[in-house]
Amino acid sequence: MKLLVTGGAGFIGSHLVRSVLSPTGPSQPSVDPRAVTVTVLDALTYAGNLANLHAVKDDPQLRFVHGDIRDAQLVAALLPGHDAVVHCAAESHVDRSIAGGADFVSTNVLGTQTLLEAAVRANVTTFVHVSTDEVYGSIADGSCSEEQPLAPSSPYSASKAASDLLVLAYHRTHGLDVRITRCSNNYGSRQHPEKLIPRFLTRLLSGGTVPLYGDGHQVRDWLHVEDHCQALQLVLHGGRPGEIYHVGGGTELTNRQLTQRLLDACGADWDRVEHVPDRKGHDARYSLDWSKLRGELGYMPRYSFDKGLDETLAWYRGNPAWWKPLAGAQA
Repeated sequence: MKLLVTGGAGFIGSHLVRSVLSPTGPSQPSVDPRAVTVTVLDALTYAGNLANLHAVKDDPQLRFVHGDIRDAQLVAALLPGHDAVVHCAAESHVDRSIAGGADFVSTNVLGTQTLLEAAVRANVTTFVHVSTDEVYGSIADGSCSEEQPLAPSSPYSASKAASDLLVLAYHRTHGLDVRITRCSNNYGSRQHPEKLIPRFLTRLLSGGTVPLYGDGHQVRDWLHVEDHCQALQLVLHGGRPGEIYHVGGGTELTNRQLTQRLLDACGADWDRVEHVPDRKGHDARYSLDWSKLRGELGYMPRYSFDKGLDETLAWYRGNPAWWKPLAGAQA
Protein backbone atom coordinates (compact mmCIF):
# COMPACT_ATOMS: atom_id res chain seq x y z
CA MET A 1 0.00 0.00 0.00
CA LYS A 2 1.14 3.51 -0.82
CA LEU A 3 -0.39 5.82 1.78
CA LEU A 4 -0.68 9.61 1.83
CA VAL A 5 -1.07 11.21 5.27
CA THR A 6 -2.01 14.88 5.24
CA GLY A 7 -0.90 16.84 8.27
CA GLY A 8 1.59 14.08 8.97
CA ALA A 9 3.96 16.36 10.89
CA GLY A 10 1.22 17.40 13.30
CA PHE A 11 0.13 15.75 16.53
CA ILE A 12 -2.19 12.96 15.39
CA GLY A 13 -0.69 12.60 11.93
CA SER A 14 2.87 12.11 13.16
CA HIS A 15 1.78 9.51 15.71
CA LEU A 16 0.01 7.68 12.88
CA VAL A 17 3.05 7.83 10.58
CA ARG A 18 5.38 6.55 13.28
CA SER A 19 3.00 3.74 14.20
CA VAL A 20 2.68 2.65 10.56
CA LEU A 21 6.44 2.68 9.90
CA SER A 22 7.69 1.57 13.32
CA PRO A 23 4.96 -0.64 14.77
CA THR A 24 6.32 -1.10 18.29
CA GLY A 25 3.36 0.39 20.16
CA PRO A 26 -0.22 -0.72 20.67
CA SER A 27 -1.72 1.09 17.70
CA GLN A 28 -0.60 -1.21 14.90
CA PRO A 29 -3.00 -3.87 13.56
CA SER A 30 -1.60 -6.96 11.90
CA VAL A 31 -0.26 -5.27 8.75
CA ASP A 32 3.29 -5.86 7.55
CA PRO A 33 4.99 -2.43 7.73
CA ARG A 34 7.34 -3.45 4.93
CA ALA A 35 4.33 -3.49 2.61
CA VAL A 36 3.51 0.17 3.30
CA THR A 37 5.16 3.33 2.04
CA VAL A 38 4.07 6.69 3.41
CA THR A 39 4.00 10.15 1.87
CA VAL A 40 3.49 13.00 4.34
CA LEU A 41 2.01 16.23 3.00
CA ASP A 42 2.26 19.05 5.54
CA ALA A 43 2.30 22.84 5.29
CA LEU A 44 4.35 23.10 8.51
CA THR A 45 2.15 25.79 10.01
CA TYR A 46 2.55 26.59 13.72
CA ALA A 47 1.07 23.17 14.60
CA GLY A 48 3.34 21.12 12.34
CA ASN A 49 6.86 20.17 13.39
CA LEU A 50 9.38 18.06 11.51
CA ALA A 51 10.85 17.04 14.87
CA ASN A 52 7.72 14.91 15.31
CA LEU A 53 8.99 12.68 12.50
CA HIS A 54 12.59 12.48 13.73
CA ALA A 55 12.31 8.81 14.70
CA VAL A 56 11.44 7.81 11.12
CA LYS A 57 13.12 10.59 9.12
CA ASP A 58 15.68 8.21 7.60
CA ASP A 59 13.17 5.46 6.81
CA PRO A 60 13.36 4.74 3.06
CA GLN A 61 9.62 4.08 3.09
CA LEU A 62 8.88 7.70 4.10
CA ARG A 63 8.66 10.68 1.77
CA PHE A 64 7.99 14.18 3.09
CA VAL A 65 6.41 16.86 0.90
CA HIS A 66 6.20 20.42 2.20
CA GLY A 67 2.96 21.79 0.80
CA ASP A 68 -0.60 22.92 1.38
CA ILE A 69 -3.70 20.79 0.83
CA ARG A 70 -5.30 23.87 -0.79
CA ASP A 71 -2.68 23.86 -3.56
CA ALA A 72 -4.68 22.14 -6.30
CA GLN A 73 -1.74 21.82 -8.70
CA LEU A 74 0.49 20.22 -6.07
CA VAL A 75 -2.21 17.86 -4.83
CA ALA A 76 -3.19 16.80 -8.34
CA ALA A 77 0.44 15.94 -9.10
CA LEU A 78 0.98 14.13 -5.78
CA LEU A 79 -2.09 11.87 -5.55
CA PRO A 80 -1.54 9.56 -8.57
CA GLY A 81 0.01 6.27 -7.51
CA HIS A 82 -1.32 6.41 -3.96
CA ASP A 83 -3.71 3.71 -2.85
CA ALA A 84 -5.13 5.50 0.18
CA VAL A 85 -5.33 8.84 1.93
CA VAL A 86 -5.66 9.48 5.65
CA HIS A 87 -6.67 13.12 5.90
CA CYS A 88 -5.51 14.52 9.25
CA ALA A 89 -4.63 18.06 8.16
CA ALA A 90 -6.91 20.70 9.67
CA GLU A 91 -7.12 23.92 11.57
CA SER A 92 -8.39 22.56 14.87
CA HIS A 93 -8.27 25.03 17.76
CA VAL A 94 -11.68 26.37 18.78
CA ASP A 95 -10.36 29.56 20.40
CA ARG A 96 -8.48 30.48 17.24
CA SER A 97 -11.62 29.90 15.16
CA ILE A 98 -13.61 32.23 17.42
CA ALA A 99 -10.97 34.92 16.96
CA GLY A 100 -11.11 34.47 13.18
CA GLY A 101 -12.75 31.73 11.12
CA ALA A 102 -11.39 32.37 7.61
CA ASP A 103 -8.42 29.97 7.85
CA PHE A 104 -10.71 27.25 9.19
CA VAL A 105 -13.11 27.48 6.27
CA SER A 106 -10.28 27.72 3.75
CA THR A 107 -8.24 24.79 5.08
CA ASN A 108 -10.92 22.49 6.43
CA VAL A 109 -13.52 22.95 3.69
CA LEU A 110 -11.69 24.05 0.54
CA GLY A 111 -8.61 22.00 1.40
CA THR A 112 -10.71 18.87 1.83
CA GLN A 113 -12.54 19.50 -1.43
CA THR A 114 -9.20 19.89 -3.24
CA LEU A 115 -8.03 16.53 -1.90
CA LEU A 116 -11.30 14.80 -2.77
CA GLU A 117 -11.26 16.10 -6.33
CA ALA A 118 -7.70 14.91 -6.82
CA ALA A 119 -8.47 11.54 -5.21
CA VAL A 120 -11.32 10.93 -7.68
CA ARG A 121 -9.16 11.86 -10.66
CA ALA A 122 -6.25 9.72 -9.43
CA ASN A 123 -8.45 6.67 -8.72
CA VAL A 124 -7.42 6.54 -5.07
CA THR A 125 -8.90 3.41 -3.52
CA THR A 126 -9.69 4.62 0.03
CA PHE A 127 -10.05 8.05 1.64
CA VAL A 128 -10.18 8.18 5.46
CA HIS A 129 -11.33 11.55 6.75
CA VAL A 130 -10.44 12.38 10.37
CA SER A 131 -13.18 14.43 12.05
CA THR A 132 -14.40 15.29 15.54
CA ASP A 133 -17.21 14.80 18.05
CA GLU A 134 -17.64 18.59 18.05
CA VAL A 135 -19.69 18.43 14.83
CA TYR A 136 -22.66 17.27 16.94
CA GLY A 137 -22.57 20.26 19.27
CA SER A 138 -23.55 19.91 22.90
CA ILE A 139 -25.81 17.10 24.11
CA ALA A 140 -27.66 17.00 27.43
CA ASP A 141 -27.34 13.26 28.12
CA GLY A 142 -26.62 9.91 26.53
CA SER A 143 -24.13 9.42 23.72
CA CYS A 144 -24.27 10.31 20.03
CA SER A 145 -24.62 7.56 17.47
CA GLU A 146 -23.25 8.00 13.97
CA GLU A 147 -26.77 8.98 12.83
CA GLN A 148 -26.99 11.98 15.19
CA PRO A 149 -27.82 15.21 13.28
CA LEU A 150 -24.96 17.68 13.00
CA ALA A 151 -25.31 20.86 15.09
CA PRO A 152 -21.88 22.51 15.34
CA SER A 153 -21.41 25.50 17.65
CA SER A 154 -18.06 27.05 16.71
CA PRO A 155 -16.52 28.13 13.39
CA TYR A 156 -14.08 25.25 13.83
CA SER A 157 -16.73 22.56 14.30
CA ALA A 158 -18.89 24.06 11.54
CA SER A 159 -15.96 23.85 9.12
CA LYS A 160 -15.38 20.21 10.09
CA ALA A 161 -19.09 19.41 9.66
CA ALA A 162 -18.97 20.98 6.21
CA SER A 163 -15.93 18.91 5.29
CA ASP A 164 -17.66 15.74 6.51
CA LEU A 165 -20.62 16.46 4.23
CA LEU A 166 -18.31 17.06 1.28
CA VAL A 167 -16.62 13.72 1.91
CA LEU A 168 -19.96 11.91 1.91
CA ALA A 169 -21.04 13.79 -1.22
CA TYR A 170 -17.97 12.56 -3.11
CA HIS A 171 -18.89 9.02 -2.10
CA ARG A 172 -22.47 9.35 -3.27
CA THR A 173 -21.70 11.28 -6.47
CA HIS A 174 -18.40 9.78 -7.59
CA GLY A 175 -18.34 6.43 -5.78
CA LEU A 176 -15.15 7.33 -3.92
CA ASP A 177 -14.55 4.91 -1.05
CA VAL A 178 -14.63 7.30 1.90
CA ARG A 179 -14.63 6.45 5.60
CA ILE A 180 -15.12 9.13 8.26
CA THR A 181 -13.87 8.86 11.82
CA ARG A 182 -15.14 11.20 14.54
CA CYS A 183 -13.06 11.16 17.69
CA SER A 184 -13.30 12.54 21.20
CA ASN A 185 -10.64 14.78 22.80
CA ASN A 186 -7.13 13.51 22.07
CA TYR A 187 -4.11 13.79 24.36
CA GLY A 188 -0.56 12.45 24.42
CA SER A 189 3.01 13.44 23.63
CA ARG A 190 3.87 16.12 21.06
CA GLN A 191 0.51 17.88 21.27
CA HIS A 192 0.73 21.63 20.76
CA PRO A 193 0.40 23.51 24.09
CA GLU A 194 -2.61 25.47 22.86
CA LYS A 195 -4.66 22.36 23.75
CA LEU A 196 -5.99 21.84 27.27
CA ILE A 197 -3.88 19.01 28.68
CA PRO A 198 -0.49 20.14 27.34
CA ARG A 199 -1.33 23.75 28.11
CA PHE A 200 -2.03 22.92 31.74
CA LEU A 201 0.94 20.56 32.08
CA THR A 202 3.46 22.95 30.56
CA ARG A 203 2.23 25.87 32.66
CA LEU A 204 2.31 23.81 35.84
CA LEU A 205 5.79 22.49 35.02
CA SER A 206 6.91 26.10 34.45
CA GLY A 207 5.54 27.26 37.82
CA GLY A 208 2.66 29.22 36.27
CA THR A 209 -1.10 29.24 36.66
CA VAL A 210 -3.69 27.50 34.49
CA PRO A 211 -6.93 29.01 33.13
CA LEU A 212 -10.21 27.23 33.88
CA TYR A 213 -13.15 28.39 31.76
CA GLY A 214 -16.39 29.23 33.55
CA ASP A 215 -17.54 26.78 36.20
CA GLY A 216 -15.45 23.93 34.75
CA HIS A 217 -18.44 21.61 34.47
CA GLN A 218 -18.07 20.97 30.74
CA VAL A 219 -17.78 17.21 30.07
CA ARG A 220 -15.33 15.66 27.62
CA ASP A 221 -14.25 12.11 26.84
CA TRP A 222 -10.47 11.65 26.69
CA LEU A 223 -8.79 9.49 24.04
CA HIS A 224 -5.09 8.67 24.01
CA VAL A 225 -3.60 9.45 20.60
CA GLU A 226 -2.19 5.92 20.25
CA ASP A 227 -5.69 4.48 20.69
CA HIS A 228 -6.89 6.94 18.06
CA CYS A 229 -4.18 5.73 15.68
CA GLN A 230 -5.19 2.14 16.37
CA ALA A 231 -8.73 3.06 15.31
CA LEU A 232 -7.58 4.90 12.19
CA GLN A 233 -5.68 1.86 10.99
CA LEU A 234 -8.59 -0.44 11.73
CA VAL A 235 -10.89 1.80 9.67
CA LEU A 236 -8.32 2.15 6.89
CA HIS A 237 -7.85 -1.60 6.53
CA GLY A 238 -11.28 -2.92 7.52
CA GLY A 239 -13.88 -0.16 7.42
CA ARG A 240 -16.82 -0.07 5.02
CA PRO A 241 -17.14 2.51 2.22
CA GLY A 242 -19.36 5.46 3.02
CA GLU A 243 -19.48 4.70 6.74
CA ILE A 244 -18.84 6.89 9.79
CA TYR A 245 -17.07 5.45 12.83
CA HIS A 246 -16.86 6.97 16.30
CA VAL A 247 -13.63 6.71 18.27
CA GLY A 248 -13.81 7.19 22.03
CA GLY A 249 -11.41 6.78 24.90
CA GLY A 250 -13.83 5.71 27.63
CA THR A 251 -12.93 8.35 30.23
CA GLU A 252 -15.48 11.15 30.66
CA LEU A 253 -14.43 13.97 32.96
CA THR A 254 -15.62 17.47 33.67
CA ASN A 255 -12.96 20.09 33.02
CA ARG A 256 -12.89 20.66 36.76
CA GLN A 257 -12.25 16.96 37.42
CA LEU A 258 -9.56 16.96 34.75
CA THR A 259 -7.93 20.02 36.31
CA GLN A 260 -7.77 18.19 39.64
CA ARG A 261 -6.11 15.19 37.98
CA LEU A 262 -3.53 17.45 36.32
CA LEU A 263 -2.84 19.35 39.54
CA ASP A 264 -2.36 16.08 41.43
CA ALA A 265 -0.03 14.73 38.75
CA CYS A 266 2.15 17.85 39.00
CA GLY A 267 2.01 18.14 42.79
CA ALA A 268 0.13 21.45 42.60
CA ASP A 269 -2.85 22.96 44.43
CA TRP A 270 -5.91 24.96 43.38
CA ASP A 271 -4.09 28.21 44.09
CA ARG A 272 -2.44 27.60 40.70
CA VAL A 273 -5.84 27.78 38.94
CA GLU A 274 -7.09 31.05 37.47
CA HIS A 275 -10.85 31.16 36.90
CA VAL A 276 -11.56 32.96 33.62
CA PRO A 277 -14.79 33.90 31.79
CA ASP A 278 -16.33 31.07 29.82
CA ARG A 279 -15.58 30.69 26.12
CA LYS A 280 -18.20 31.96 23.67
CA GLY A 281 -20.59 29.20 22.63
CA HIS A 282 -18.86 26.69 24.91
CA ASP A 283 -20.47 23.27 24.46
CA ALA A 284 -21.46 21.70 27.76
CA ARG A 285 -21.06 18.01 26.93
CA TYR A 286 -19.74 15.71 24.23
CA SER A 287 -20.16 11.93 24.30
CA LEU A 288 -19.79 9.36 21.53
CA ASP A 289 -21.26 5.88 21.25
CA TRP A 290 -18.36 3.90 19.72
CA SER A 291 -20.03 0.47 19.82
CA LYS A 292 -20.08 0.33 15.99
CA LEU A 293 -16.27 0.50 15.79
CA ARG A 294 -15.97 -2.05 18.59
CA GLY A 295 -18.51 -4.43 17.06
CA GLU A 296 -17.36 -4.25 13.44
CA LEU A 297 -13.60 -3.86 13.78
CA GLY A 298 -12.77 -4.97 17.33
CA TYR A 299 -11.63 -1.58 18.60
CA MET A 300 -10.97 -1.22 22.32
CA PRO A 301 -8.92 1.54 23.98
CA ARG A 302 -5.70 0.13 25.40
CA TYR A 303 -4.70 3.14 27.46
CA SER A 304 -6.30 3.83 30.82
CA PHE A 305 -6.41 7.55 31.50
CA ASP A 306 -4.01 7.13 34.44
CA LYS A 307 -1.43 5.35 32.30
CA GLY A 308 -1.83 7.78 29.42
CA LEU A 309 -1.54 10.83 31.65
CA ASP A 310 1.55 9.46 33.40
CA GLU A 311 3.27 8.87 30.04
CA THR A 312 2.18 12.25 28.70
CA LEU A 313 3.45 14.12 31.76
CA ALA A 314 6.74 12.22 31.62
CA TRP A 315 7.19 13.20 27.98
CA TYR A 316 6.55 16.92 28.58
CA ARG A 317 8.75 16.86 31.66
CA GLY A 318 11.56 15.31 29.63
CA ASN A 319 11.23 17.44 26.48
CA PRO A 320 11.12 21.14 27.43
CA ALA A 321 13.17 22.05 24.35
CA TRP A 322 10.25 20.89 22.19
CA TRP A 323 7.44 22.74 23.96
CA LYS A 324 8.97 25.84 25.57
CA PRO A 325 9.22 27.82 22.31
CA LEU A 326 5.58 26.92 21.57
CA ALA A 327 4.27 27.47 25.08
CA GLY A 328 5.70 30.99 25.17
CA ALA A 329 3.21 32.04 22.51
CA GLN A 330 0.35 30.69 24.64
CA ALA A 331 1.25 32.53 27.85
